[in-house]
Amino acid sequence: MPNDLTLLNLPSFEHKLKKINDKLCIWDIIRKKYIVLTPEEWVRQHFIHFLINQHQYPKSLIKLESSLNYNQLLKRTDIQVFDRTGNLFMIIECKAPYIELSQGVFTQAAQYNQVLKAQYLTIANGMFFHCCKTDWEQLRLDFLEDLPVFS
Repeated sequence: MPNDLTLLNLPSFEHKLKKINDKLCIWDIIRKKYIVLTPEEWVRQHFIHFLINQHQYPKSLIKLESSLNYNQLLKRTDIQVFDRTGNLFMIIECKAPYIELSQGVFTQAAQYNQVLKAQYLTIANGMFFHCCKTDWEQLRLDFLEDLPVFS
């Protein structure tokens, strides 16, 4: 593992690294290509494998870096998970390990979810993650101890 990438508080996985044009890249099993390895990408790749291997989320229902319009600006979610009927189940906002999961990070993800209307919202930095269920009728968030079971 390169020494600029932190050992995360997520299960390790068999990652493939490769230098492309003098940039270190990691194989992405969702996009099926090498992606430039940044601290945020390191967290995203770990979280993807965590969803698939520890929580049995289907790889085929995970989408990465999807665009959305928020306040007339083009934004991008890190990870989207869909349910078996094609509805958005969860959005996940990934940050580098040294970024605190602050109210600002949560607000960013919640603003994206105002547009997307996912049932679950998660923020993660590889050291910690927080997941909440959105109650759209009561307009409130209920924080969970773990990720929801995918069914």
